[in-house]
Amino acid sequence: MIDKQVIGIAAGVLTATSLIPQVVKSLKEKKVEGVSPWMFVVLFAGNGLWAYYGIILKDAPIIITNAFGVIMDITMFILKMKYKDNK
Repeated sequence: MIDKQVIGIAAGVLTATSLIPQVVKSLKEKKVEGVSPWMFVVLFAGNGLWAYYGIILKDAPIIITNAFGVIMDITMFILKMKYKDNK
């Protein structure tokens, strides 16, 4: 049986890195049409709360993966604002 810590870390890493392809695509194409800025606001709030929850629990995998998610959310939101007029 797989250790529950390994499952948690794997889930956190996959979730936290899920925005990387979108960030790379947006940087390459300098386009973000069809991407909702509200999605990143909601993701930021969710990842921020998860990171805070990890701090409360003193659980490094939760803190690290969700803090990285927060960084990705902020990055995508900035790209959305920067490239919003590019079509």
